[in-house]
Amino acid sequence: MSEEAQGRQPTVTPLRVVVALCLFAPFVAMLWVSSYAKVEPTFIGIPFFYWYQMAWVLISTALTMIAYQLWQRDQRARKAGASK
Repeated sequence: MSEEAQGRQPTVTPLRVVVALCLFAPFVAMLWVSSYAKVEPTFIGIPFFYWYQMAWVLISTALTMIAYQLWQRDQRARKAGASK
């Protein structure tokens, strides 16, 4: 193996796995319809089916923000590692 190949950082890192999970979780939650296709429990008179989906709008926003921040951290670390 060449020195250049040995010094490279791996493409799949634990941080990138966390980023992928943050972005993938909302898709799984929304595509698994049988888990939330029900009326009870209601929240302030709103059936579970609706408030669950609306809650995931907020959760997805938070997870996307977290994924973006982690991605930025990863990119800064890669640039710092490449310049050494």
